[in-house]
Amino acid sequence: MRDPATLTTAALLSDVLRAGEGGASLCRELSDLGVWRLAGQSPDDFERMGLSPTRASQLAAALELGRRVLAGDPDARPTFSAPSETALYLLPRYSPGTVERFGVLALDVRRRLIREQVVSVGCLTASLVHPREVFAVAISCRAAALVLFHNHPSGDPEPSHEDMALTRRLSAAGSLLGIEVLDHLVLGAGRYVSLKERGVL
Repeated sequence: MRDPATLTTAALLSDVLRAGEGGASLCRELSDLGVWRLAGQSPDDFERMGLSPTRASQLAAALELGRRVLAGDPDARPTFSAPSETALYLLPRYSPGTVERFGVLALDVRRRLIREQVVSVGCLTASLVHPREVFAVAISCRAAALVLFHNHPSGDPEPSHEDMALTRRLSAAGSLLGIEVLDHLVLGAGRYVSLKERGVL
């Protein structure tokens, strides 16, 4: 039996899909996208790439298992006391993707997760976010604090001027409501930028 840790991505894909030699070319094409890009695809996307519905579902399920391993126990209530901990939680969930998603982690006074919610889904370059949608989540679950997050489909987590302006705007709104905005994480391809660490908050 082959050790999976020694296999190329194309060979792993072949094993997962049971593609055999006849599917080697397609597995190489899929591996050329990179694991990060693959993780952002849906079963429908895989079918458009040439996989059968069964194999598309198999690959999507395998990638979801990988995400869950990285993200930890979904039934546990995580606590976020540092940007690195928050990034470890968010990157497997939201880093891959072809569109920008903006969301919030609503936390209690001990920084434990109460609710996780995407509040806006945008296009390739921007996401429309309004303070009322962000703080409606916090108010509905009586959160004491929020962590904001969004992904950059390009894979580059470097924040834009718009990202920083939005962060300041939402932080000011939170101050009026008594709900602290602790951080805003911009997620890229296995990397992140914390706007708290950058001094924006």
